[in-house]
Amino acid sequence: MHLDLSDRVVVVTGAARGIGRTVAARFAAEGARVASFDLAPDPDPVPGVEQVACDVVDPASVDRAVERVVQRHGTLDVLVNNAGVNVEGQVADLTWERWRTCLDVNAGGTFLVSRAAAEVMKRAGRGRILNAASFAAVVPSVGSAAYAASKAAVVAFTRVLASELGPWGITVNAYAPGMVPTAMNGFADMDPAAQERLLDTLSLRRWESADDVADLLLFLASDAASYITGTLVDVSGGKLATQFPARAHEAARAAGQTPGRGGAGPAG
Repeated sequence: MHLDLSDRVVVVTGAARGIGRTVAARFAAEGARVASFDLAPDPDPVPGVEQVACDVVDPASVDRAVERVVQRHGTLDVLVNNAGVNVEGQVADLTWERWRTCLDVNAGGTFLVSRAAAEVMKRAGRGRILNAASFAAVVPSVGSAAYAASKAAVVAFTRVLASELGPWGITVNAYAPGMVPTAMNGFADMDPAAQERLLDTLSLRRWESADDVADLLLFLASDAASYITGTLVDVSGGKLATQFPARAHEAARAAGQTPGRGGAGPAG
């Protein structure tokens, strides 16, 4: 299957670093015209990716950024709402300010950029909106109340927006990465024992890469995914698909079998 994304106009929010940077680079490599929305410019910009200053929690800033893309390219075909923050802490310890920051960026930013992009897409009668949720929206963890709530809000918002934009042929989907080591989560910097405990929750026992996420988004942005909308796609490597996925890897090792790429342990 050939996913032809050449000349598609793509916006990726929060693309100056981490998963967003990889996603923007992958779309550019496919021939798309890509704009990165971020607060600060990337000191090492990705070739072929235009940098646009944008504060996703400021409606005026969002409208200006979207208008700049439209003025330059004439339309907007794909929006990836990747921008997000992580706020940790048990409910008793969370301040109102930290709670609001997490909900404002993760859920509010997704709402504002989607709203602005949807008006452009409706005029064209086509479009793709892809919203970053998280496995935390499926199974939250202690200490993740703000983050999990914000990502669960993204999932509900995605479902509603998918139906509201259906008459214009615009699809809206959310995606739930699992454990991609980034500066935000610090997975790769944990001590070995902590890393092993995390990897034990995965059916494919390796760290997820940003390219694993990008592979999904390229497909969802393509014409091949034209009948997929209003859903949350789990791209977590089978995180907690069963209660103890590590048992399968232990059994394979005990039988003298060599696990494949999905079972060889950390591969950051």
